Formats: sequence, structure tokens, C-alpha cells
Amino acid sequence: MKGITRWTACFLLCFSLLTAQVFGRELVAVGQVVGLQLQDGTVTVAAFDEDLGAEAKKVGIQAGDRIVSIDGKRIRSAEDVRSALNGARGPVTLDLTRGGKPVRCSLTPQITPEGPKLGLYLRQGVTGVGTVTWFDPETKQFGTLGHGVNDVSGQLLKLTQGSVFDSRIAAVRKGKAGEPGQLMGCAESREPIGTLSANLPQGVFGICPGGFSGRTVEVADWEDVKTGRASILSTVSGNSVQEYSVEILKIYPKANETGRNLLLRVTDPQLLEATGGIVQGMSGSPIIQDGKLIGAVTHVLVNDPTTGYGIFIENMLDAAA
Repeated sequence: MKGITRWTACFLLCFSLLTAQVFGRELVAVGQVVGLQLQDGTVTVAAFDEDLGAEAKKVGIQAGDRIVSIDGKRIRSAEDVRSALNGARGPVTLDLTRGGKPVRCSLTPQITPEGPKLGLYLRQGVTGVGTVTWFDPETKQFGTLGHGVNDVSGQLLKLTQGSVFDSRIAAVRKGKAGEPGQLMGCAESREPIGTLSANLPQGVFGICPGGFSGRTVEVADWEDVKTGRASILSTVSGNSVQEYSVEILKIYPKANETGRNLLLRVTDPQLLEATGGIVQGMSGSPIIQDGKLIGAVTHVLVNDPTTGYGIFIENMLDAAA
């Protein structure tokens, strides 16, 4: 599972922190769900407007096409699209890429009271919900997900800028064997509460001036992590963070830095009833053992939603340093 989920709108997924030694330091273990918006300088066709999109379909534009330029003007954002269409009274030339191959078409924008429109819904980068793992009150830095976010091609998204938003869980699709579940998130406000600065295989990192509430705990040495009882902090309803019991089944080498350092199983009856286990959107849920922060939930086993993987907190913090 890549735990960033599509963001319903309600909307429809540090840097100088710790160096050689991370254990012994205190951080805030959060567990709060947030909305994430990661931009990579690309604009992609997401869907067609029901009233204005017929002409775009007719000329051959498809969902998933990336808009490279309009009348020779480079497109890196939705604002670039609006600027390129400003004053248009006739056909414009769209240069697209589809499956890595160039496509060119001509389309006459629809004139509306809000200005010329192509009849397209556009996506900038990736949006979704995730769970904040840790927050440093001194630096205002935070980490979430415990794994990176991929672009539409399946490669690690090259973050150009990003924002984090207050969010809540509006609904849950329970997981079952062969079908990972999902948290459906809604933004609480259109105003971001922080910025994203890095998208790495070990997590997404940024700065939140207002901070996050949670439990202040000591960071554990990865060598102290053991099989047996532990707990996770997650938000699976509204914006209320709850603690749930899990069992750590197996420990893997620290050298595995891509989110599979430990295998865990959800044992909490309340969480199993609510979600079926680990679902998309829970990535980043802090893992607590013996009162210390040891890691974050990262993946679910598709054939067994009660079981998934976690990353050592040490690997996550090393990447953020």
C-alpha cells in the first residue's frame, strides 16, 4: 500500500534534525490525518467538464494526458493554463504527452463569464491524505507517510512545492483480502497550515509553524525494537487521534530503508471493526513501544489487511536530516 489516498473535496496523500544518533531525543508522536498537496511542475488532464468538455473529447484529448504547452507557452501550473488562454478568441494549439509520446491538437476554448475554458479538470501533481508521524517543536519540522509519493508514471515524484492542510476523515472503506481499504479525507480549510519541502523514499517532510499536538516521547534506537506488543496512533474517524494495539511479528535489517523494517499485525478489536486493519491513509501512523517512538506504518499486505510493514523511526529521521 502506498498510503496516500485520493483527496475528496469534500476535495474529490527535519532537515537539520538529527545526525548520527537519533535515539534519546524527544519528539511529538502525532497520528493526526492531514491533506497533502505535492506539485511537480506538471499539469495533467483529470476529467472532462460535463457541459464544456465535449469539444475537448472530440479533438482527441484523453484523461491522463499531460499538458506541456499551449500556443508555445510552457505549462507548469493551472495558473499557467489560465494565463495562456487569457484573451483567446479562436483555436489554441495544445502540446501534450501521452504515455511518454508527444501529441498535438487544436481546441477552441469556451468563452464563459470567468474567462476562456478548455472544458477540462486539471490535476497538479498529487493530492491525498496521510498521517503525521512526528513533529519537532524546536524546528517546526514534521514527517509523514514513512514512504515517498509516486507520480502517475510510478516514479518518485520530484517535488517542486507542496502544502499541508488540516483535514478530517469523512468515511472509511474497510479493507479485505485482495482489496486494500481506504480513508476518505476532507479538507477543513482551503488555507494551508504548512509547506512540504522533501519527498523521499523514507517519507514526506515539511514545516508547520503552528505545529501539531500529540504525545512527547523519546525516540528509540532501532536495536531496541523487539517483537511483541506495541501500539499505533491513528485517525480513522473525524479528526480524533486514537491509540490502537498491534503486535510486532518480525524485525528486518536497518539497511532496508524503503519502509519495510518491521512486520506488524493489528490486534485492536475497535480498529479491526472500523477499518479491517491497515488501510490507505494510515501510512505515517506512529508506532509506540515501551513508551518510545520506534517507527511508522507504511504498507499493508494486500491479501491480509490486518498485517503490514513499518519503517524504523531512525531511518525516517536520517532521511530528513
